[in-house]
Amino acid sequence: MTSPLRRGLIAAIYLNSRGFGFALFEGPTAPLDWGTVEIRGKDKREKLLARVAAVFARYRPDVVVLQDMSERGTHRPHRIRRLNETITERAESYGFPVRFFSRNDVRRCFAYVQAVSKDAIASAIAKRIPALERFLPPPRKLWKSEDARMGIFDAAALALTFFYTLDQNG
Repeated sequence: MTSPLRRGLIAAIYLNSRGFGFALFEGPTAPLDWGTVEIRGKDKREKLLARVAAVFARYRPDVVVLQDMSERGTHRPHRIRRLNETITERAESYGFPVRFFSRNDVRRCFAYVQAVSKDAIASAIAKRIPALERFLPPPRKLWKSEDARMGIFDAAALALTFFYTLDQNG
């Protein structure tokens, strides 16, 4: 059964090596909540899935947005791909429609501001949504690992890509 996607509460989740970043939006400029979840230690997978389930249970989103990892050239570890699949199954078991967007989809969405790198996209999001501006990490240096706060902007980029495609498709 396919239900039409409506603009309601959008939950975007972006998995990373530390855990995940999430962003919940009621509209393209109306973030409701956001954050990062870092999971360490034993049973990391189960703890991460429990935290995602807690987000689902608390907010009951109308749509869940995840990264499309099926596109050729997507360099994500097998563990992250499997987690993404499991989150998809869990979201569907709650009855939430799931939408996927690739890194290229996100880049196309932000092309109007010539933002193609993660840092440039994050900066464009911070300018568009002042509530997120204080969470914007400094641009990443090649020798440093990615700032955990970038997960918020990766998730927000997925959510904004969802809204952009709704606007483009009617």
